[in-house]
Amino acid sequence: MQIDWIHFTPWSALLGGALLGLASGLLALLAGKIAGISGILGGLLSSHSSKEMAWRSSFLIGLLLTPLLWLVFNSPADIQISANIPTLIIAGLLVGIGTRYSNGCTSGHGVCGLSRLSIRSLAAVASFMGAGFITVLIARHLF
Repeated sequence: MQIDWIHFTPWSALLGGALLGLASGLLALLAGKIAGISGILGGLLSSHSSKEMAWRSSFLIGLLLTPLLWLVFNSPADIQISANIPTLIIAGLLVGIGTRYSNGCTSGHGVCGLSRLSIRSLAAVASFMGAGFITVLIARHLF
């Protein structure tokens, strides 16, 4: 995936980050929940409580509908993925395995955990970022 630096403006990214921070902060303050997507999805798949299923489903439906709302006001982004299908499948599986081993994903650890000054989240984010840097180095520059 390539970023179109010529047409990039930081305003949509800044607005998206502010909305993500607001949503995760409100979820923590009002419901006492962490806005970690893998945990929300995993809890939805294993939860039997209708109250738990309701908020988890609402959160995930909001994640899926928000890009559609964006398209009402803006043109779609020109996304170009340069990886082939097997690479994307392997990458997705590795991310899934990583979220299970680290007890959370980048949103749970990176957004929510770091804001709570969690040492475990700091270690997880350092691992995520380090693995990403090494992967890009190997995939894009060595091969």
